[in-house]
Amino acid sequence: MREPLFYVLLSGAVVARLLTTMLEHDIGVSASFLCGMLAVGFLDPLAAFLIPLVAEGVGWLVERYPPPVLVINWAGSAAPTALAALAFEALSLAHKGAAFPIVLAAFGGAVLIVNGFIVAPLAAMFHEREVRVTLGVPRELYPALAINIGLTATLAALYAQTGLATIAFVIGVILAFSYMTRLVVVARERARQYANLSWGVLSSLIRTLDERDKRAARHCAAVAKFSRDIAARVGMNKRDQELAHTAGLLHDIGRFALSDRVMEREGRLNEEDWTAIRRHPAIGADLLKDVGVYGPVADIVLCHHERIDGRGYPRGLKGDDIPEIARIVAVAEVYDTLTAPDTYRTQMNSFEALTELRRVAGRQLDERYVEALAELLAGQGTEYRHADDADYDAELDIERRMNEAAAPSSF
Repeated sequence: MREPLFYVLLSGAVVARLLTTMLEHDIGVSASFLCGMLAVGFLDPLAAFLIPLVAEGVGWLVERYPPPVLVINWAGSAAPTALAALAFEALSLAHKGAAFPIVLAAFGGAVLIVNGFIVAPLAAMFHEREVRVTLGVPRELYPALAINIGLTATLAALYAQTGLATIAFVIGVILAFSYMTRLVVVARERARQYANLSWGVLSSLIRTLDERDKRAARHCAAVAKFSRDIAARVGMNKRDQELAHTAGLLHDIGRFALSDRVMEREGRLNEEDWTAIRRHPAIGADLLKDVGVYGPVADIVLCHHERIDGRGYPRGLKGDDIPEIARIVAVAEVYDTLTAPDTYRTQMNSFEALTELRRVAGRQLDERYVEALAELLAGQGTEYRHADDADYDAELDIERRMNEAAAPSSF
């Protein structure tokens, strides 16, 4: 009958293996590895072989990945651990000696390195990849190696000095940490999937809008670019610059609900048409709130047609009651509308547009951001000042946005 430490380590290794099935590949602390190395130091080679063997076997029973992969995992975990136990046993080190945890940690490092040299080539052959490019331990895993080696030495010293109760408690803490990490990873993955879906829906709406109004996508890209650059010019932080850029991209998404006649701007618009036009900021804001992850972007979209003098829509806000970034988006939108070749107005050059913006500053637009745009445009070439070739796909940069939307600092 084996001693209690064996069953504590075996249970810890099995639970750790089940918890790590859903962790990202670069999570650094492996309680399963630690349990195997403690068996190397305090038990015998058979125990050191059985613990990773059983743990990986239970993982396979749950995950049901291909049997050849199970054999590869056994070869990379159980075999090196057993060999390390044989070599360690030959040293006959005293458990309470000062050199004991250091030597065990060194053996742990050797096991991890051997694991890399075994698993990588065998996995490459199984997946029909070139062996030479996967041989060895990837550089990005060095921190994980250091963490595991350090924990091996620490746990060995703890067990040698305090016994089974302490080591069981510490392993329990590590398993609890693994479980909490798993929850975080699962939550982030779900958030990433939701962000992928929501950004896909929003970008599809903009593209559909562009089919109905050929200026839509280019205009949104231009407003996004000018809004971000104005925000940078007045000293806003990176997050607010990105918020201005995102709001610029999505500011007209509510126009999706307008009728084809209004979108095509054919004939004289009646009062019903103008009512519908004045509703598009609220429709866009409601759409963004329904999608979920955009927070203050929806408020900016709602307010980008408000005026400093309170005569804007949909809420008739005045001055500083209008969100700051909404005032920036308003300046960017009016400027692009005046200078764009695809506008419904007679196209103006940059100087004429700035003159018009200054004329309405203090009433329609915020004077501070009009002047910030003027400073921004000074010395710029025609390509920038007119944004005729603004690219919606480039400004959207959807892959980056999907990843950032899944992060804790999302809008």
